[in-house]
Amino acid sequence: MNAAEIRLRFLKYFEKNGHTVVESSTLVPKDDPSLLFTNAGMVQFKKVFLGQEKRPYHRATTAQKCLRVGGKHNDLENVGRTARHHTFFEMLGNFSFGDYFKSDAIRFAWTFITEDLKLSKEHLYVSIYKDDDEAAELWQKVAGLSPDRIFRLGEKDNFWSMGDTGPCGPCSEIYYDQGADMACGPDCGIGKCDCDRFLEIWNLVFMQYEQAADGTRTALPRPSIDTGMGLERITAIMQGKRSNFETDIFRALIDFVAEKAHVKYHEDHDTDTALQVIADHSRSIAFLITDQILPSNEGRGYVLRRLIRRAFRFGRLIGLTEPFLHEIARQVVAHMHDAYPELLSNQEFMARVIREEEERFSQTLDKGLIILEEELARLKAAGENRIGGDFAFKLYDTFGFPLDIVNDVAGKQDVSVDEPGFMACMKEQKKRAKSAWKGSGEKDVASSFQGLLEAGLKSCFTGSTVLTGEGRVLALLDDKGERAETLVQGQGGWLVTAATPFYGECGGQEGDVGVAHTPTGDADVLETLKPSPQLTVHKIFVNEGDFGVGQTAELTVNARLRMASSRNHTATHLLHAALRQVLGTHVKQSGSLVGPERLRFDFTHIAPMTPEQIAEVEQIVNRAILDDIPVGREITTPKEAVARGAMALFGEKYGEAVSLVEIPGVSMELCGGTHLTRTGQAGSFVILAESGVAAGIRRIEAATGWNALNHLQDLRREMADVQTTLKARPEEVGARVKAMSAQVKTLQKDVERLQTKLASGEGGARMAEVEEIGGVKVLAVKAETASIKSLRDQMDALKSKLPSGVAMLIAPTDDGKVSVLLYVSKDLHKKFTAPALIRDVAACVGGGGGGRPDLAQAGGSDPEGMDKAIATLKELVAKG
Repeated sequence: MNAAEIRLRFLKYFEKNGHTVVESSTLVPKDDPSLLFTNAGMVQFKKVFLGQEKRPYHRATTAQKCLRVGGKHNDLENVGRTARHHTFFEMLGNFSFGDYFKSDAIRFAWTFITEDLKLSKEHLYVSIYKDDDEAAELWQKVAGLSPDRIFRLGEKDNFWSMGDTGPCGPCSEIYYDQGADMACGPDCGIGKCDCDRFLEIWNLVFMQYEQAADGTRTALPRPSIDTGMGLERITAIMQGKRSNFETDIFRALIDFVAEKAHVKYHEDHDTDTALQVIADHSRSIAFLITDQILPSNEGRGYVLRRLIRRAFRFGRLIGLTEPFLHEIARQVVAHMHDAYPELLSNQEFMARVIREEEERFSQTLDKGLIILEEELARLKAAGENRIGGDFAFKLYDTFGFPLDIVNDVAGKQDVSVDEPGFMACMKEQKKRAKSAWKGSGEKDVASSFQGLLEAGLKSCFTGSTVLTGEGRVLALLDDKGERAETLVQGQGGWLVTAATPFYGECGGQEGDVGVAHTPTGDADVLETLKPSPQLTVHKIFVNEGDFGVGQTAELTVNARLRMASSRNHTATHLLHAALRQVLGTHVKQSGSLVGPERLRFDFTHIAPMTPEQIAEVEQIVNRAILDDIPVGREITTPKEAVARGAMALFGEKYGEAVSLVEIPGVSMELCGGTHLTRTGQAGSFVILAESGVAAGIRRIEAATGWNALNHLQDLRREMADVQTTLKARPEEVGARVKAMSAQVKTLQKDVERLQTKLASGEGGARMAEVEEIGGVKVLAVKAETASIKSLRDQMDALKSKLPSGVAMLIAPTDDGKVSVLLYVSKDLHKKFTAPALIRDVAACVGGGGGGRPDLAQAGGSDPEGMDKAIATLKELVAKG
């Protein structure tokens, strides 16, 4: 039974038992901004468990894609070295939201593994929470397990909580005995060790308590179920494999890599590790990029970069010197696109991103090897034989060198590595990264209105076609978020009505503003939010009288601002379609902001757009506007909409009914925002800026309607000012600016020639300032020139007059920084090298640098430290 069949059997089994099959959410946990990645099946249902969201079903089942790159059992450095550690994995799960509980959860699990999968009952054991007598009784009654096969474990192993407060409960784990030959020793057993003899395959969580801040627990009125079974583990058991890497999930990838590298699996331990790392990481890489994570130096993008670099390094260990991961990623697509079709539509973009990152890292890796060799040369010259932990960590953090490669290169020269120092730096980095992680940036609006959601309050949106309406006041909150019966004149707070024409901020579109009236008061509506699909809340300020719960409120949206927002929202759909037409179908929306003043659209694309591409996109959008195409909207199901060719946006969850916005012949997207009725109402469209916001993510800022006209009029005024300054007609401005630019370049060259001439003479004159320190001639002085070229010319003059010695020129630059050049003659390299000296010198001016043993260059940001830098160099030479 292959993995695909197991996945399908699991979903079909639970569907047959009344569960709704829910698609996997993305690896970016949109509803849990505190998490770096989706790491369990329950993440997409967290708000359901917390009572903040209602779904049209009470039972669900999923095959959830997950990623773990840290924690007790998921240290990245262990991946590829053990049989079970993975970065990407699939979690099979079934969930009950206040429907069935322990008895059915146990029955469903036991029936599936013993009857559908036909696992031998003789190999199965379970663990329960130590005080959970109910679970113990049910395992005996429902599954027929004898008491000696039921193990009671403590809170650490068998009690689950969502956090310090909130839903929690005991859990029960199902184990499979792989045989006595897998035992770690005579004391091997469930709860006694972590070896692979008794392999945990399924965890059943019984959410039955609510934990308060003081640690007390009260019974939940509607207990729930959350279970998880790793597809990789159950597949290994079903296929009789002792390692997950032996299953069909990984073996095809491993064989592909082995053939490409001309090596064999299971002939050498180090080769096996490399093949397993590459197979594991290639899956993570493919899915991360498909979910619009791109390589960068922070957050999720940094994790992706580390995975690519780690896999690439292991590729080099087995002889793969050219980029290869992009080919392995294509194999992931080939093997998994049936279950995850989004892989196929992103394949070309994914391969391009990976290849570019490989090529970039290949250059970085070569540079890192040079730096390591320089450090080894410095240590040898100084008579030392130990690489510092901080240096080894810098190689790891900056150039992706694992400690074992540093050990390998250093060991060949009889040099050791300070591993405890390296681990201390690693620990400190993890601590910094954890404190720096601020979440994914999405507003967690729902948590601010938890009480309203739990009370089941709902408001109906009526503003698709009208901008005024009436609604009964269901709730009021003061400015601290506390429930109130009234809000009085001069007081701010939140208003909830049974119906509202106000659009709540959602899907990248800002919420409406306007006014609200009751029989006793008037208020400005300053902001409108949407904590859940069923609830809209208005931020108000009472100008006169008061608002009370139970009154009828008359609500009026600001029509001018709503129309401006609708222009920009419809224009984003036209823009999205135009970008895909000009740049390629890899373009996908990765974020947007639509307001009355402008629109901002983020999309996946690697390179900056050319001026020609920008102009072409503008033309396509404006052509659609001038064609005055009707904008249609209808309510349908997500499945029907996608079948008709509609684009569903990244990371969005859709209910049973969705709004489909269609501009015939141009665009079809699932969207709940406000739109025009005809494209011609947009007036015009102009791109204000195109820029990069992250690796592989571009941003367009644009304007429509009156805002576009205002922009063009501003440009006309600026052009008039330029014409006045240049005394030129509009058609003459370009030629006049080119002529002036050429003149400036000529003058700059004249200045550089004069600086070089002066610097050469100054360099010779400096010889009078040479000192002898410890038998070494030293010249360390400030230079007047701000040009690095002039500084080099001056150093060349000094070198010709200083056949043996150390020379340093340090100079302030025009932009308030510092440039440093340091020279060490070849006869002194056993004592000093230029890169070794400049490291401490540059630190004095807040910078760093490097170079060849004879000549190094550095930059700094603190000119105040130049005197200290000169003194530091002299001290270093004196110490010898």
